[in-house]
Amino acid sequence: MRKQVAYLGPKGTFAEKAAHILSKLANFQTPIFVPCNGLHSVIKSIAHNNCDAAVVPIENSVEGGVTATLDALWKFPDIYINKAIVLPIKHALISDGELSMISEVLSHPQALAQCSEWLSENLPNAVPLPTNSTSEAVNMVKGSKFRAAIGSKSLIQVEGLKELAFPINDVPGNCTRFVLLSKELNTDSSNIASFAFSLISNKPGALLKAINHISEYGFNMSKIESRPSKRELGEYIIYIDLEINNQTNIKKFLKLKNDLKPLCNNFVDFGNYFSENIELD
Repeated sequence: MRKQVAYLGPKGTFAEKAAHILSKLANFQTPIFVPCNGLHSVIKSIAHNNCDAAVVPIENSVEGGVTATLDALWKFPDIYINKAIVLPIKHALISDGELSMISEVLSHPQALAQCSEWLSENLPNAVPLPTNSTSEAVNMVKGSKFRAAIGSKSLIQVEGLKELAFPINDVPGNCTRFVLLSKELNTDSSNIASFAFSLISNKPGALLKAINHISEYGFNMSKIESRPSKRELGEYIIYIDLEINNQTNIKKFLKLKNDLKPLCNNFVDFGNYFSENIELD
C-alpha cells in the first residue's frame, strides 16, 4: 500500500522538498504527498490516522524550536520521530511589483523572523503579514504591485512571479531541521535520541539533578529547550536531544530513562532516529 505523507503545503514549500527527501530515505515506494494548510493540520493528519506519516519542521538555526511541532510531540505521545534532515534555507523576496512599491510583506512567521533585519534595512515601512506557509504567501501576492512574499526561489517559476532580491535571510548559514513522524518506533540506525519531561518538584536543583544523570552516563546534549506547560505559570517542559551512535549508547539511554522517570511528573520519549545534513541543488 502506498504511504500517505502529510506536509505543510501548498506545493513549493521547503517542507515539500523535505517530504520528498525524507520519504526517499525511508524507502517509501511511490508515496502520496498530502499538502496541509498549517502545521496543526499536518500534526492532526498523523495523530488522527488520516495519513501514514508526516513531515514537519522542528528546529531552525536562527529562531530555535518550532513551537507547534514541539507542543504536538508532547500532546500526542504515540507519535515518534523516525528520521531527520537539516536543509539549508535561502529565502527570496517575490512579487509582481517593484521593490520601491512594496508596502506589505507576507510569509510564514518563521520566514518573516529569519529575514527581519533585511526587511528593516531595505523595506523599513513595509508591514509584515503572517501566513500559514511561504507558498500561501506567494500565491496571495499574485497580481499585486504593492505586496511581496518571502519564500523559496522555486516558487517564482511555479507562480509566474519575479525575484526582487535573493537571498534575504539575515544569517547566511540559516538551516532548518525537518523530521519524519509516524506511529511506529524507528528500529534503524540512530544518532539522536529525543525526549521531553516535566519535573515532579519545582525546587532549587531539581533540573540540575536530572541533567547530572545525563552527564553521568556520558551523553552529549545537542539541544536543551524549555516550553511552558500551559497548566500554570512557572511550570515548564524540558526538551532534550542526545547524541548517540551505537548499540551500547542506545542501551545506556534505556537505563538513563529509568533513572530520569522517578524525577518526572511526565516523560515522553520521541524515539531514536538518524539525522543528516542535506545539500540542495
